[in-house]
Amino acid sequence: MDQPPILPPSVPPSASPGGELPLRMDPPQPKWGDRIKKTLGPVGAVILVVFKFLAPALKFIPLFLKTGGTMLLSLWIYAQVWGWKYAAGFVLLIFIHECGHLIVAKKFGLKVSAPMFIPFMGAVIALKDAPRNAWMEACVGIGGPLLGALGSAACYALFWPTENPLFLAVAYSGFFLNLFNLVPLWQLDGGRIAAALSPWLWVVGLVIAVAMLLHHLNFLLLIIAIMALPQVFSLFRKRSDAQKRYFEVTPAQRVIMGALYFGLIAALVAGMYSAQSLLRQ
Repeated sequence: MDQPPILPPSVPPSASPGGELPLRMDPPQPKWGDRIKKTLGPVGAVILVVFKFLAPALKFIPLFLKTGGTMLLSLWIYAQVWGWKYAAGFVLLIFIHECGHLIVAKKFGLKVSAPMFIPFMGAVIALKDAPRNAWMEACVGIGGPLLGALGSAACYALFWPTENPLFLAVAYSGFFLNLFNLVPLWQLDGGRIAAALSPWLWVVGLVIAVAMLLHHLNFLLLIIAIMALPQVFSLFRKRSDAQKRYFEVTPAQRVIMGALYFGLIAALVAGMYSAQSLLRQ
């Protein structure tokens, strides 16, 4: 009878002759779905089917709570002041404006948050990824007013077949809202667009804000103007190399953005004037 080989003391009896421990093969664990089926039987199978059907919709719950919830809150507050019909149209135009930013940001591959409505301040979206240059920032900035202007123009067009002045009122508010956002000032869309045209437009935006405040004191505009001061003061400091590269824009890009920016301002002013004239009639 052969005797089993005597292994060196330094090698445990369960080791292979080469001195390496064999891999431990644990039995495969059942998936959570299989465990539910085994535990609950037919009821578990039904639960899994329902969950798989509803799973794609679950990711929209945060969007509903953040965007839908704040949207309904703004709608309710505006309705207390101007009535629910006007409030619904106005909130819808704000949503269309924010969708313009979202579409362009997604086109550039930037991650953005869902829109959040703030009563009497409009709505905001947060860029989770910073734009890589001034051209990208300007494109994201002008996307909102462009789509918002189209939404306002649609309301204006609805007035002609219906002759309902409500559409004119909503259109006028939409034209004004998007025009105000084009003021080249920090936190407004115009401030982002100015980065691709000339950052010195920020000074023009501050002058416009001060003139508007002297004409009619508005707390929100006052806060925006005060918070824009550091950005304006930065124009008088020397830029770093990274900042210089950020503001590098080709002549063709500057011409395209300038045509869009000033053309949109002219169109919005014309829309406001026309809607106001018809409302007076």
